[in-house]
Amino acid sequence: MKSLSTLCRLLGDEARLRLLRVLAKEQLNVKELTAILGIAQSGVSRHLGLLRDSGLVDERREAGFAYYGLRVDGVAERAGIWEALRRELEAANEDPIARADEARLREVLRLRKEEFKTHGGEAGQFVPGRSWAAWARALGHLLPAVVVADLGCGEGYLTVEAARWARRVIAVDRSKVVLQRARALARKRGVSNVAWRQGEIEHVPIDDSDVDVVLLSQALHHVPDPARALREAHRILKPGGRVLVLELREHDQTWVKERLGDQWLGFRDEALRALLAAGGFVDTRLQVGARLKGDPFTVLIASATKPGATRSGRARLPPSLKLRRTSPP
Repeated sequence: MKSLSTLCRLLGDEARLRLLRVLAKEQLNVKELTAILGIAQSGVSRHLGLLRDSGLVDERREAGFAYYGLRVDGVAERAGIWEALRRELEAANEDPIARADEARLREVLRLRKEEFKTHGGEAGQFVPGRSWAAWARALGHLLPAVVVADLGCGEGYLTVEAARWARRVIAVDRSKVVLQRARALARKRGVSNVAWRQGEIEHVPIDDSDVDVVLLSQALHHVPDPARALREAHRILKPGGRVLVLELREHDQTWVKERLGDQWLGFRDEALRALLAAGGFVDTRLQVGARLKGDPFTVLIASATKPGATRSGRARLPPSLKLRRTSPP
């Protein structure tokens, strides 16, 4: 009875039930579980310790990381209880919290895949030295030394990579704290050709026609007025300059508004094209940048050019392409 009472108390916690639910789908480490559940790493570790001590969760070591998954033999010992729990967890699949956990789990798995830990989806094929970061830096060798504006730079990871091939980078973000972390990252990486400026991407603190390239990476869905942000990108570009946009395709994950502060649930392909046209850009190219089967998040890549001669007036979005802040049907 004491053992049963302990087990019931253990399962009477929402965080631990969420942990069991995602661990039933995939073996994960603490860092990944922290990203999925939105719980502090110390809290995740404490819950995992309790579940491990109870015999419900196993721990294995791989490449310096501890990965956790359901303990098969431990589950078998309590087959009746686990079967009832499994049915309840499956019944909660449409619960908003469960759906959000599932979306973040798929994002974690996408990141794993892009790190080339596996090749072509087949586990066990290890290729030393293969990484997206190395490829990005290699392609930078082919680019001219230009002036780049990274709008909505965040903690500066893309800024630092661009600074390796750009003549100069102007990095803009609204948050003073985030910019401090970005500066610290640049110092750590030995990057000194970045000018850090605090400001909104809808009111960019950069002079007209001052840069050759504007980067907007996952920034437009964070601002109330994406159209204005693109007009600002157009303003600061030199004639013939290029804008490069990485954005989410329209999705239905409403939890991102509360947890991540997103203003928009991504953009439809045609709406993103129309935004660029309305901002005065021409020669737009748009393609899928990253997508994983079953993942609600698809990354779109769009590039466009500021015409050689300044256009007068601004195009308007057709009514059918007006952006929506509500979740898509």
